[in-house]
Amino acid sequence: MADEPSNGELGRLIQALRDDVREDLGNLNGRLDSFVSQDVYTIEKTQIDSRVATLETKREQDADRLVATRRWMIGVVITVVVALLPYLAMTVKGAGA
Repeated sequence: MADEPSNGELGRLIQALRDDVREDLGNLNGRLDSFVSQDVYTIEKTQIDSRVATLETKREQDADRLVATRRWMIGVVITVVVALLPYLAMTVKGAGA
């Protein structure tokens, strides 16, 4: 019976346990206040998805524009070369004559 705590000691232990539980709940409430609500999260996620879709569309348009510019440049080079071929042929023939 000497090992059993007294009523006063039990009361102090119970009070300490209650204080620990209150402190833990206070910490938990503090952490929960920093979380975003489901509604806000859903709205933000929808906005981010919309932005990503817009950026992907713009990236595809830029890629298409780049391909068109390359084709145009190749066409210009071929046109210039074809236009200069008769002149170069006449120059080479004239120099050889």
